[in-house]
Amino acid sequence: MPTNEQRRQAAKRKLDRQLTRRAERAKRRRTYAVAGSAAAVLLVVGLVVLITMLGRDDDVDSAAAPPDAAPSSAAPSSAAPSNAAPAPVEIPTQRAPEPVRPEALPASVDCQYPADGRPPAKPVTPPAAGPTPTEGTVGITLETSAGVIPVTLDRALAPCAVANFVSLTEQGYLNETPCHRLTTGARLQVLQCGDPTGAGTGGPGYSFADETWPDIRYGRGYLAMANSGPDTNGSQFFLVYGDAALPSDYTVFGTVSDEGLEVIDEIARAGAQGGAPDGPPATPVQIQTAIITG
Repeated sequence: MPTNEQRRQAAKRKLDRQLTRRAERAKRRRTYAVAGSAAAVLLVVGLVVLITMLGRDDDVDSAAAPPDAAPSSAAPSSAAPSNAAPAPVEIPTQRAPEPVRPEALPASVDCQYPADGRPPAKPVTPPAAGPTPTEGTVGITLETSAGVIPVTLDRALAPCAVANFVSLTEQGYLNETPCHRLTTGARLQVLQCGDPTGAGTGGPGYSFADETWPDIRYGRGYLAMANSGPDTNGSQFFLVYGDAALPSDYTVFGTVSDEGLEVIDEIARAGAQGGAPDGPPATPVQIQTAIITG
């Protein structure tokens, strides 16, 4: 028969084996738990990456065909020049119907030209504020390095814009200033001028309110103000020589003559610098003198 000492030793070995098995089971459980957590983390990370990549794909698709940028006096065009030859510009030959307000304005309106907090790009004073007539037209000729562009301003469309343009012309603000931007896309075909700096951000140091109406349709032959948001009109303007799929946010204040459109058509056919659809004209255009002709 085993002695008491032998029984104690046997019991001790049995207990040691039990403790060892328990420790091994606990270790396996911890390993499985860590592995499970890691798998869960990897699963979450994978989902995040998948969602991010899908989102990037959407961004690429959207960026592949950006809409044409609207005429703005807030920043220059960001279109990158290309070394490729410019695509031929398809220019409509039919003028758009003459712009007409759906409802006539009263005999006079109140025009205000408050400072906009920015220094003028060229010394100039704002037009006289107060009651401004809404009848009559003003003829102005833009003598440019590319040719003569006669325009007609119509007070019945936008009396404050007309008073502003006449004031800028009388003060020589537009003389020796570039037309800094040409767009030749299928949805936006305009020549933009009126910034003495040529950077697309300059203005006269004051602003005036929009004179728009709902459902304006811009088209060949229109003369309109560029802006950087509601009621931020200053000195920059654009001449529409083709299509212009724009929201009704831009003040139309006159029209371009057929003679002027022929000059702009030639500028447009030469395209923008580097063949880009939006940028400085490849044929530099400088307004040498703006003259009131009637």
